[in-house]
Amino acid sequence: MAAAASALGYRPNANALRLATGRAGAVGIILRGVDEFGPHTSEFLSGLGSRMALEEIDLLVSTVRSYDDEMATYRRLAASQKVDAIVLHSPTRQDRRAELLQELNIPFVLHGRTEIARPVAWLDIDNQGALERATSHLLDLGHKRIALLNGLPDRTFSHHRELGYRAALAERDVPVDPALIGNSVFTDEAAFRLAQAMLELRPRPTAFLAGSMMTALGIFRAIRQARLELGKDVSMIAHDDVFPYLNADNMYPTMSTTRSSMRQAGSRIAELIMQILDGKPPEEIHELWPVELVLRESSTRAPD
Repeated sequence: MAAAASALGYRPNANALRLATGRAGAVGIILRGVDEFGPHTSEFLSGLGSRMALEEIDLLVSTVRSYDDEMATYRRLAASQKVDAIVLHSPTRQDRRAELLQELNIPFVLHGRTEIARPVAWLDIDNQGALERATSHLLDLGHKRIALLNGLPDRTFSHHRELGYRAALAERDVPVDPALIGNSVFTDEAAFRLAQAMLELRPRPTAFLAGSMMTALGIFRAIRQARLELGKDVSMIAHDDVFPYLNADNMYPTMSTTRSSMRQAGSRIAELIMQILDGKPPEEIHELWPVELVLRESSTRAPD
């Protein structure tokens, strides 16, 4: 019967299904502040929303100004029962939001990882391995002064990336210079200011690791302002989220990247949400995706 219904293109009425299951038919995600409305978020939401639409599940996006507002919104969603699950993003190492959702008994999948006591469902990329490989590659090219422009310091992915960076330097007995580590939101302007200050150091960095393609644009602007040439005087490897409108192959010079897709991550998290709603235990939903290192023209041998 099910096979025949599928062959005929039959789908159960969404409202009837919600009445039968007691589900709201919606999944929520909360964004905090203007800094979270960037190309990374739009790519992620595109993948998440498109996959949810195939299941006739709505995506409820709420925007808040502060951490306290975000916590209050989770409590309100729990009381109103407007969503069946939450997608929790940009986690910290001890994420109180995840603990609150567990207390409220709201199912959720984490985009990233946290270190709280109780198990959570998560999907993450191997940030530590990606940065260790990228840093090792620059060291192989003779670079010793390698700058890391990372994300906000409280985010788990930032911690993992710095671990990978430090591990690669330690492997070659290259000391870590705190002046070459910067943390900020992933915007062109923030990266420009950090890179500009680093390029004024003596000795200056000969290579940069950019936390995102938006960060890479800011670093590139600082390199040009310093009258240096990317791929000759200074090398760079950027974390590339596979933006269709910002292609690393079309940049000049072409950009070396550690590559992952936010859109694919959003789509997969939608599938993991469905598994959670179908009763799969959170401790059985742990996915760590490898990150590919793609070498192009922006990473070359250190200048003499």
